[in-house]
Amino acid sequence: MKIRGSVRSGAIALALLVAGCSGSDGSSPATDATPEPSPTPTEFEQSFADTVIGEAATVTATVDRLGPGLTPDNIGVSFEATDLADPRLDPANSNLDEQLKSLGSPALRFGGNALDRRTFWTSKREEPKHDEKVTVTPDDLKRLKKLVDGTGSTVTLGLPLGTYDPDRGADMAAHAVDILGDSLVGLAIGNEPNGYTVKDVPDGAVRGKGWNKDKYVQQLEAYAKAIHKKVPEAPIIGPDVYDGAWMEAFADSDVKKKAAISQHWYQLYECDSSTVPGRGPQAENLIDPLAKKAAKKNLGIGKDKADAAGLPLWLEETGPTSCPGTNDTSLTNASALWAADYTMYAATLGVERMAMHSMLGACSGGAPMSLVCDPADHGQASDEFRVRPNALGLRLLVPSLGGQFTKSTVRGGGNMTAYTVVKNDGHTLVTTVINANDAGKVGGNPVTLSMPSGFAVDSATQVYGASNDVKSATRVVPANPLPTDVPFSGSIETSTASTSTDTDDSELNIDIAGSSVTVFIMKKE
Repeated sequence: MKIRGSVRSGAIALALLVAGCSGSDGSSPATDATPEPSPTPTEFEQSFADTVIGEAATVTATVDRLGPGLTPDNIGVSFEATDLADPRLDPANSNLDEQLKSLGSPALRFGGNALDRRTFWTSKREEPKHDEKVTVTPDDLKRLKKLVDGTGSTVTLGLPLGTYDPDRGADMAAHAVDILGDSLVGLAIGNEPNGYTVKDVPDGAVRGKGWNKDKYVQQLEAYAKAIHKKVPEAPIIGPDVYDGAWMEAFADSDVKKKAAISQHWYQLYECDSSTVPGRGPQAENLIDPLAKKAAKKNLGIGKDKADAAGLPLWLEETGPTSCPGTNDTSLTNASALWAADYTMYAATLGVERMAMHSMLGACSGGAPMSLVCDPADHGQASDEFRVRPNALGLRLLVPSLGGQFTKSTVRGGGNMTAYTVVKNDGHTLVTTVINANDAGKVGGNPVTLSMPSGFAVDSATQVYGASNDVKSATRVVPANPLPTDVPFSGSIETSTASTSTDTDDSELNIDIAGSSVTVFIMKKE
């Protein structure tokens, strides 16, 4: 049968997605929350920026399992190590725990450039020994424990290597294991040690020009030996770099209890480039199909090294761009589309843990790529963190958590991608459709969603913008059942049915807004 809208009563209540939030660049004192429509909507209803004239597409969801799955650790947040000293990590002091829980039980990581240059650990109330600006103590780790208990998150923690002090690192590791318990899944010794010299970081060098991966391994092993003397089972991850040779060096070292190969990679890293399509910090580059080719190539380096070592690959620090001053790119609706697409794609490539780099800084003037930010005026602090568009994109992936990827294909549709997972013992399918065709140009695309036999759409939800490059204006369509009649501007008679042996001709014909991420939850009847 061919159906315009397959509807079931009793849609899944996705409480994490019903509050429509938007990103904010902090330029206005007004709240960044999109008021929930009044009365509260009871049906999935899109907003189209213009008449739907985009190319028709057929999205085919199957139950043919591909292997990898999407776990809570595939959605994660990386923070600067100095954020460990922020009292707002305590759920009693801010809404950070609520913003994190909206991402499921996200992986948390503390490291970044601040780890080796501005972080001083002490359990003895000492003053910083060198030029460190922020002191971290056991009390800070106890506060972090409250956060992870509230969110159900797992944690990886960086130990400062900038100032060489194995005993101090071992002391921090011992306290971390004792305080964080099973939620601590990895200790990283240093952050991006392949970038420790003046040549690599002119204003942040922590080693001389003779520094290389062999010297890194010597110091890494000294730290690990000191750590395991205190805590024999402490899990060590590394090398937290973007260079395959250093990954091999970590893997081949004598470090015991290696838990993972940890890689860093940013999608747009050519800061001086203005080439489109390319890897320069332009929003168009986030959603160009070439982005996937770059991701496959670069993440493939880490996966190959991890496989050779018999270890999982963890992408401990990543984001849309590592370039400074790119708020215009990071705040665009394209970053929401990219965050959802990139996270799902990385998981299909075998990345088992991933964290988008962020910080507890200001919305205005703070790290532009951060998932969360503080809307308070400069020099002040707020207890109500806001989210950026990339966080909204990640929220749409929560219904897919716990699922295993299945074969999902897209025919036609222009710049459109789809992912499907199966969960609940085969009774639930979740298909995520990223429509990166610009809403300002095409309005949307007529889409035929072909489902396996016995499945019907239970509910749908969406994040969208009026265009790909609109800034701080990404919106959420709450999760709801489809209406009896859904908009469809295509031709039902000419829609292409799936040829998979695991599907019949059950179809949902629906227009999907451009510049959007849409999630369809299908239940087996």
